[in-house]
Amino acid sequence: MKNGIVIGVFRKEDYSFSKDAQEELTLVQGKGVVGDAHFGKLVKHRSRVARNPNQPNLRQVHLLPVELLEELERKGYRVNPGELGENITTKGIDLIELPLGTLLEIGEDVSLGVTGLRDPCYQIDNFQKGLLSEVVFSDNEGNLILKAGIMTVVLKGGQIKPNDKIVIKLPPKPFKKLEIV
Repeated sequence: MKNGIVIGVFRKEDYSFSKDAQEELTLVQGKGVVGDAHFGKLVKHRSRVARNPNQPNLRQVHLLPVELLEELERKGYRVNPGELGENITTKGIDLIELPLGTLLEIGEDVSLGVTGLRDPCYQIDNFQKGLLSEVVFSDNEGNLILKAGIMTVVLKGGQIKPNDKIVIKLPPKPFKKLEIV
């Protein structure tokens, strides 16, 4: 598996669909992105808080590949980095094919652990009608396909910025396929 780079970094203090571009992000071990609505040890996503507010936060940092945005553009959608709510837009990595437990080392300091797939909600259709069916659908065998990026936890904090390298470290085999987290 080849390594990649950071295209953009984003955060938003309040709960909103899109996030604002930043020059750099500060990540804290076990909590996520400083200044982001999803920062914390316990779950912050509203629907998950409603079910059980004491769950660990396995959705601290959301990564999305720029290749998805390019694919959507070819289908007539105009989506810029950060507009689908990701913290990090990547290039050169097929994120959804990474196995559970993959380590992503970014820049000089940061290490993220891959926890699962993002499952986008109806808000994505409020952003652009029809977009949800482009990132969540079933293949010919009836398998659910989720293309809206991956979720990670911060294993080692630090700063990241655009153009930082992303080094992939796969877990030991047998690999476990990513599921919704």
